[in-house]
Amino acid sequence: MSSTDQPSDPQSSEPQSFFDRLRSLLGTFRPHGSLRTDLAEVLDAGSAAEEVSEFSGPERKMLRNILHLRDVGLDDIMVPRAEIVAVQKETSLADVLKVFASAAHSRLVVYDDTLDEPVGMIHIRDLVTHMTTTAAAETGRIDLSAVDLEQSLDGSGLIRRLLYVPPSMPPADLLVAMQATHIHLALVIDEYGGTDGLVSIEDVVEQIVGEIEDEHDEAGQTQLQAQEDGSFIIDARAPLEEVLERLGPAFASEEALEEVDTIGGLAVLVAARVPQAGEIITLPGGYGMEVLDADPRRVKKLRIIPPCETEEAGGSVAAGSA
Repeated sequence: MSSTDQPSDPQSSEPQSFFDRLRSLLGTFRPHGSLRTDLAEVLDAGSAAEEVSEFSGPERKMLRNILHLRDVGLDDIMVPRAEIVAVQKETSLADVLKVFASAAHSRLVVYDDTLDEPVGMIHIRDLVTHMTTTAAAETGRIDLSAVDLEQSLDGSGLIRRLLYVPPSMPPADLLVAMQATHIHLALVIDEYGGTDGLVSIEDVVEQIVGEIEDEHDEAGQTQLQAQEDGSFIIDARAPLEEVLERLGPAFASEEALEEVDTIGGLAVLVAARVPQAGEIITLPGGYGMEVLDADPRRVKKLRIIPPCETEEAGGSVAAGSA
């Protein structure tokens, strides 16, 4: 049999897996440091390099995010304490249903007297199963009148375990813990045992794959929404870096970026307090921020006013440096 008649390797025609391509890619570079360093340099070589071009844009982005995950803390991704939606353990099932409906969450933290005394969590699937089973217990037909909606959450036996983690725990370790325990919600506890924030498995996964929006997320909730008058409406939780990408570096200084992460944080930083609805905060770059919604603890929604309009607005202005 001639060399041309030799049977071909059956695996040679099969497409390489993601990890096969990764090993091949790293093999084309001479190792001179750790695997992490080599991979970072390979990815930084740019998509024009033939080896790097074997990966799609989303694959390269996820690899970079995985490498960056070590530099991210739980306090960077957690829902802060002020924004945690929770219910007291003596809350009736009827009121728990109302909270689920308004919050659009599938899990809620359950506490004793205060949020610093958590006892677990309630999953909406458990609540629906409990109601359905009770309603169909006697006749087999769904009769919701048979469900005691005035029963307390504590007496229903529906409270599940919750993970408790320190803010120093790496997100990757938390992801592994969630996978092992099948518990997808964790409270971040400070050194005194108080509740600092809340992290879901979605929060961690989003650090790798990017923002994940489900059917109940409001589209563009934290994005700049252009108005006819040239201003922008934005959720106060929007990352400050994303606003700078749209409006330019004149909007806020590098010092402000080191101090705060969100546009709401910038408003508090400049005003040196929590500004109230109706106030207009002037930034050094000429931009203004009108507080549209706020409570005594935090700013919720802002209107960003271009420099020319800020000069005409006048009124209640909180001056400061950013």
